[in-house]
Amino acid sequence: MYEKIGKPTRRKEDLRLLTGQGAFSDDFNRLGQAYAAMVRSPHPHAQIKVINTADAAKLPGVLGVFTGADCLADGLSEIPHNPIPSTKNDIRLTGAGGTEIFIGPHPPLPIDKVRHVGEAVAMVVAESREIALDAAEAVEVDYETLPAVTLSTDAAAIGATTIWQERPDNVAVDTSFGDEAATDEAFAAAAHEIAMEFHVDRVTGVPLEPRAALGIYDATLGHYTLFAGSGGAVRQKREMMAVLDLEEEELRVVSKDVGGNFGTRNRVYVEFPLVLWAARKIDRPVKFTCGRSEAFVSDYQGRDLVTRIELAMDAEGRFLGLRADNMSNVGARVVSLSPLGKGSALVTGPYDIPAAHMRARAVFTNTVPTQAYRSSGRPEVTFAIERLIDTAAAEFGFDRVELRRINLIASAAMPFTNPIGATYDSGEYALSMSRVISLADWTGFDARRTDSETRGKRLGLGIANYVESSTGAPFHDAVPFAQKLMEVAPDRVIWGTDFPHPNIKGDMPNDGDLVDLMALIAPEESQRQKLLVDNPARLYGFEG
Repeated sequence: MYEKIGKPTRRKEDLRLLTGQGAFSDDFNRLGQAYAAMVRSPHPHAQIKVINTADAAKLPGVLGVFTGADCLADGLSEIPHNPIPSTKNDIRLTGAGGTEIFIGPHPPLPIDKVRHVGEAVAMVVAESREIALDAAEAVEVDYETLPAVTLSTDAAAIGATTIWQERPDNVAVDTSFGDEAATDEAFAAAAHEIAMEFHVDRVTGVPLEPRAALGIYDATLGHYTLFAGSGGAVRQKREMMAVLDLEEEELRVVSKDVGGNFGTRNRVYVEFPLVLWAARKIDRPVKFTCGRSEAFVSDYQGRDLVTRIELAMDAEGRFLGLRADNMSNVGARVVSLSPLGKGSALVTGPYDIPAAHMRARAVFTNTVPTQAYRSSGRPEVTFAIERLIDTAAAEFGFDRVELRRINLIASAAMPFTNPIGATYDSGEYALSMSRVISLADWTGFDARRTDSETRGKRLGLGIANYVESSTGAPFHDAVPFAQKLMEVAPDRVIWGTDFPHPNIKGDMPNDGDLVDLMALIAPEESQRQKLLVDNPARLYGFEG
């Protein structure tokens, strides 16, 4: 496999996708299926006083209208989000004083109050999507509006409106890392100090295909099947098993082509267990397709980090110490702390900074929960330190490229542990930066800018160094396991989607890395029939 590193990989999926052979979530249908629509809150924070479903339930074609009270009566549990990064290389986030992190209960439908605009409060199931949408508008919800807070800085302030009555404040995570005393000494000895504060704004993923889900219940077998594009069918299956109180063999989750993700689809949405539950309630398949504007206010979102960062330097520009205070707006519930954890671990970037201290906080607000999105926290902290270095160079008279170069971690220092505690296994940072500067024709920029100005255009030039962190090594050795299976059934190989990262799927022949791995397991093309299964235990059944 390793001979492929650094070489282009030919795409394998184009013919199938361009000829209409894709298998996206909304492509899945079953004869006799019903359609679900959600009633969503227009308020960021409000008590639910009464939900009147009578008028909606009487409309022709409506098969059922369900609320949080119905979920509770049927024993549906909260979604057991596991938001804390937990690989051996992740830094350990905690509540204040090392306490357990309160994540905020996430029932499929709430019974007490809504905590963000777009939160689902009821579900309508009908003969068509149009009828379901019309009936959803006929559901009357009596709200008592409450004070709301949407900015993390406001929510963290003393006396702020609390999102959860179980908590005395809105701070879910408050953890410090590094050596505070050594950092203070570094700043005391510094010739130059600079500090800046940034708010990296909230974004939403806007995937090409809004999320969709088809829930099927087989009453004869007592078995559920969910078709829903995602970034982790196995993790989502485990969480839905908990919501619906199911055993592993009672639920299958199928995630085929995903119409855009980058993290937005990694976690369970309430509609997923709800369509499964509704399919059992009405004894028909139930399908939910999210509208574009609906997705805009209900998809898990990203970024929203407030960071204050300070840098101490000696007279020659060597970095001596760094302070950072990162505050992540996690929204109404803690769905993922990956952005805060992974960003905090790499707050010093690729630079050799002897001392650093940082405070990492996650704060509840009346907004949609945030989630890992496009590199999960690393772009935010990279922007902050790189912007700070540019400002320091300008303010103290250093060349911005040389200031970076003299402070990059030397390749000879690898493996390198940064002052926050993250270990870098490798890196040729100075060489990489030099190559980029050469490829970009850095020295020829002035001439290009002059040429642009003659045509009424403005041209800018920037540089930034970036460090990425991976999830880590697989939790199990898949090759020997699969080779053992080949001895049992040499004509075909089957694998699950928990492989080795929950965001990597083995269900489609365009997964280049996994195809290469399969070549090691099953050299003959005829042996490489790949069938999607949703947990390793099903391998023994050889199910298609």
